[in-house]
Amino acid sequence: MKRSNTLSAIIMVGPVTLVMLLLVAIPLVYVAVMSFCSIDESYNVVYRFTVENYARLVDADYLRIYAQSMIIAALTTLISLLVSYPFAMVIARCEGKMKNILYMLVIIPFWTNSLIRIYGWRTFLGTNGWLNWIFQTLGIANEPVEFLFKRGTTVLGMVYCLIPFMVLPLYTAIEKLDGSLLEASSDLGARKLTTIFKIVIPLTASGIFSGCLMVFIPCLGYFFVSEILGGGNSDVIGNLIERQFQSGNNWPLGSALSIILILITLALVKLFQKTGGNVDELAM
Repeated sequence: MKRSNTLSAIIMVGPVTLVMLLLVAIPLVYVAVMSFCSIDESYNVVYRFTVENYARLVDADYLRIYAQSMIIAALTTLISLLVSYPFAMVIARCEGKMKNILYMLVIIPFWTNSLIRIYGWRTFLGTNGWLNWIFQTLGIANEPVEFLFKRGTTVLGMVYCLIPFMVLPLYTAIEKLDGSLLEASSDLGARKLTTIFKIVIPLTASGIFSGCLMVFIPCLGYFFVSEILGGGNSDVIGNLIERQFQSGNNWPLGSALSIILILITLALVKLFQKTGGNVDELAM
């Protein structure tokens, strides 16, 4: 019986474990090892231990991009939260077909590649795009307005790509809210705003924190949004990593930047756990 149970467990867990080893553990170890290597004059990787790559990460130019990444990620998270919370509340309170329709509006963007959608925004916001055509037709502007290559445009693209990741955790948390608590608050004479701030928001805090993490963390690495809409004027950490692996051909430095991004992610997830959150909520 023990051998049979062991064999069944190996058959069930073995393939998943093998995939995790090949696609997660081994590449992660490789990146960690690479981050302590260096390059020669021909940009070939030299497997000699050094901490020079990590020492370079405190360069003033890199620190500026770190700060800019945090600002863009914080603005994206805040805007996504302010827009998503009322929408998630509407979905949770709807019933029947309307709930399904609203829920599908959140899911549908996942059916199209985000890169294609961002290029759509670039076309829409370009000097010859629809937005400029509307402005000039209505007389709002006499000449094309340059909307692209600004930090605000980058934040707009980030919000557009990541807002579904905010809506879904919020919707799950709000849907679990006990309606009798809201009725009791109303019966006791509390105003709607008081009910929202004293009951609804505290009881859905796990969904808020989960959604914020699911927006904030990817925002640091969405280099293509900054590249297409920001034109390199609003770089995030992901842009640094992409350039080191591509044009810079400095894999060790790119690996060191990747490790730092992973550590930031782990620190935020640990903070989420410390505040009472469940890591499983981040996988929704």
